Amino acid sequence: MTGTMTATPPLLSVEGLRITFPGRNGAPPARAVDGVDLDIRPGEIVALVGESGCGKTTLARSLLGLVPPTAGRVTFDGAPLDYSSRALKAYRKRVQLVLQDPSGSLNPRHTVYDAVAEGLRIHGYGGDERAAVAEALSRAGLRPPERFFLRYPHELSGGQRQRVVIAGALVLQPELVVADEPVASLDASVRGEILALLLRLRDELGLSALVVTHDLGLAWNIADRVAVMYLGRIVETGEVEQVLTAPRHPYTQALLSVLPEAPGDPVVLTGEPPDPSRIPSGCRFHARCQILAGGEAARAGVADACRTQDLPVLTGTAGTQVACHWARARTGEEVVAGAGTEAGAGTAAEQQ
Repeated sequence: MTGTMTATPPLLSVEGLRITFPGRNGAPPARAVDGVDLDIRPGEIVALVGESGCGKTTLARSLLGLVPPTAGRVTFDGAPLDYSSRALKAYRKRVQLVLQDPSGSLNPRHTVYDAVAEGLRIHGYGGDERAAVAEALSRAGLRPPERFFLRYPHELSGGQRQRVVIAGALVLQPELVVADEPVASLDASVRGEILALLLRLRDELGLSALVVTHDLGLAWNIADRVAVMYLGRIVETGEVEQVLTAPRHPYTQALLSVLPEAPGDPVVLTGEPPDPSRIPSGCRFHARCQILAGGEAARAGVADACRTQDLPVLTGTAGTQVACHWARARTGEEVVAGAGTEAGAGTAAEQQ
């Protein structure tokens, strides 16, 4: 990400976002998203990375207005997101969703033409519908577009179906695309083509994107910046090259260690992420942390803090941030005041 982009005001900004779901049968409420700050700038691709169940899809759905936040706010193009039906309809013309499974996203009874034209019809498009559909299909790499108009999803390959889904988003000329695991269901040979397409759309159209994924390798190939999420919080964020070549949070290090090209042995995390209705006190990663288990946190004098004190968010030398007592002890960095220190203050019992 260039310095110019860093100085550019965000297209979308998330401040202190929380999403809490009521507990069942007397259980405490589940804090699915628990104090998240995140910016996406014009023409920028941000990868949101984490294990299944960490809250990243819930966060993405909230950015689309599908899940109203319990607290905090989402700002788009300088204005707070309005959750009225009329305002959301206008907003979703500018912010489009691309789902993981193109087969589930496409009605098997609709032709490609109708699938792409659906958004235009919902929003009362008054221009040349056929020309708009053709342009969207062409931009998505389905050329000549007219050859696909009357085809049905079952007549297409997986990669072609995903391109139709992308064309359905592009036809409304959005400024931001939220792509939830956009290549997870595709063969390896096709994944690179779809990632190259998203990069080309960023370069040609200035399109911004939030790419939700569990795959740090995908983030390396496509993103300008990466945000690593664990149990409802962003634990490390920054420019993709800096985060992925010199990860500072133990969780980021563990995720990277299992990539095929990673040096050394993979880090095997013990157990599963805690239940979001019973988030532990202190660092929410401490029960699975290889640094704490290996004694390095104790040698740095922060083992007790890891177990009992809520996470600070620390500044980095080039725009990176990391929430980790051990990282702070190693570098002596200052805590950033704001959502990161306020979001989970207190013990788990106090929060419940």
